[in-house]
Amino acid sequence: MADPRILTIVLNYKTAAMTLKAAAAARVAMTGLPGEIVIVDNDSGDGSFETMQAHVTTEGWTDTRVIQSGRNGGYGAGNNVGIRAGMSDGSRPDYIYVLNSDAFPKADAIRVLYDHLNTTPSTGFAGSWIEGEDEDQHLTTFRFPSVRSELESAIKFGPVTRLLEGHRVPRELKQSAQVDWLAGASVMMRQDVLDDIGLFDETFFLYFEETDLCRRANLAGHQIMFLADSVVTHIGSVSTGMKEWKRVPDYWFNSRWHYFTKNHGRSYAALATAMHLLGGSLHWLRATLTRKPVGTAPHFLRTLAAHDLKALFRKPAEPMPAPHPQIGE
Repeated sequence: MADPRILTIVLNYKTAAMTLKAAAAARVAMTGLPGEIVIVDNDSGDGSFETMQAHVTTEGWTDTRVIQSGRNGGYGAGNNVGIRAGMSDGSRPDYIYVLNSDAFPKADAIRVLYDHLNTTPSTGFAGSWIEGEDEDQHLTTFRFPSVRSELESAIKFGPVTRLLEGHRVPRELKQSAQVDWLAGASVMMRQDVLDDIGLFDETFFLYFEETDLCRRANLAGHQIMFLADSVVTHIGSVSTGMKEWKRVPDYWFNSRWHYFTKNHGRSYAALATAMHLLGGSLHWLRATLTRKPVGTAPHFLRTLAAHDLKALFRKPAEPMPAPHPQIGE
């Protein structure tokens, strides 16, 4: 029997040079592993597609191809284009490895994920230890969001955090462990699991799409594993510009509301928002009285309340189904 094959997907949006650097690191990390790389240009419109095609051809990267998404539907939609593309011969891979365009796997990072999936059938998705260029760990391991976690994250108050410790979304882990969901900077997924649960829900433009995908995998009985021995360096927020945000963009609020309504219903989503507003208001009051920085984006609570109130009374849009892969299209 042939060894399982990997399809590595690197999604580009207007960061051609960095994407090629990520793909080069992935090529090194895939040395000795059966598989290919597909770079998906998410309709950058800035010459990225042509630049990357020329580089791949000039460098003789025969295991790598560059394809065009045709539209910028966001993170999930762009990765779905790569998943549907399959292997260059039109066949399906055994594993899908999603790598951010600003993430650079160490030499054995991909093999660690690959070996774990080969030897642990209960694992559906496996993700890496993510660190910055300063080698400080980035938080990428989480619990699923809930009403309680919304209160805990917004109130920022030690006694409440201790009381709700088991409901906090962030999980600070130093060793390999099973988690609810992983950030998608470096994650390997079984193709069979995606065949079972569908691909990324393309209703999400950005944020919460990994949470939703992992939740569907979890509900279908597949474990999500964090593997601390698979180390990837991540710069972070290069394509999204998150580090320079002055206000949280509308698509974040849209994604959050869609996640809660899709997975728990509109009443639950409204309650989650109410708990966030309660916690955030108490935090704002405490910070104001003690003359300390609030530490949240300007007008965040006001925008959250207005957005979700409108969404609550708006006729629900039909969610886009999580598409199933059609390899070779």
